Amino acid sequence: MELWYNLYGKTDRDENEVDMEFAVEKEDQVDSWQEAMLVYHAALKQINTRLEILNDEFQHVHRYNPIEHIKSRIKTSESIVKKLKRYGYESTIENMVKYINDIAGIRVICSFTSDIYRIADILRSQNDIRVISVKDYIRHPKESGYKSYHMLITVPVFLSDRIVDVKVEVQIRTVAMDFWASLEHKINYKFEGKAPEHIRMELVECAKMVSRLDDRMLALNEEVLHLSEESGGEPAKE
Repeated sequence: MELWYNLYGKTDRDENEVDMEFAVEKEDQVDSWQEAMLVYHAALKQINTRLEILNDEFQHVHRYNPIEHIKSRIKTSESIVKKLKRYGYESTIENMVKYINDIAGIRVICSFTSDIYRIADILRSQNDIRVISVKDYIRHPKESGYKSYHMLITVPVFLSDRIVDVKVEVQIRTVAMDFWASLEHKINYKFEGKAPEHIRMELVECAKMVSRLDDRMLALNEEVLHLSEESGGEPAKE
C-alpha cells in the first residue's frame, strides 16, 4: 500500500530499512541512494511550490482557488522493489531511477473538472517542464470506474554541480473523484485486489454517481458565473 503524506511531514519508517531493501553495501551506494531521494524530494517541493503560487495567483486575479488541496508522496522502498520485480528487473538504484516513473507523486485535488484541464495546460506550458506522457482517465475511465488525469513530467533540480531532470507523476482530480478513489482503494486493499463481483459492480455504480455529481456541480457553477456577469456583480467563488 502506498503511503501518501504531507510534503513536510514524516513517515514512521526507519530510514535504515530502505538500504536493506536494495542490498546497499558500499558507502558510495549509500550516497547514491541518499542523493536519489534528495532529488525526488526536491522535485516534489518544486512542483508543490509552483502549484501553490498558481493557486495564489488565481485568488489574486480571479478571486478563485482552482486547487482545493495538494498531497505529495515518495513511493516506499517496498513498493519500488515489488514493481521492479514485477517488471523483471533487479532491485538496484539505477533500475529504480530508470524504470520506475512514479517514485515522486503529486496529487492535485480540484473543485471542478474544468479546473483539471486548466491546471494541466498551465503545467504543460511551463518551458522547463517536459511532459513525457498523459493518461486521461476522465474522458476514458478505467473499467473499475476510476477517473483522474495523470501526467508524467520531468522537472529540473539544480544541484551544486549539475542539473538533474527528475520524473514526477502528477494526478489531477476533483474532490468527488478523490473521495471515490480513496474508498475504492481501501476496499480493494482489504480484499487484496480480489473483491467480490457484487462489490465491484457497486463501486462502478458509485463511480457513475460521482461523475453525475461532478457534471451537475460544474453546470451549477457555470450558471452562477453567468448570472453574476449578467448582474454586473462579482462572483462569490471559494
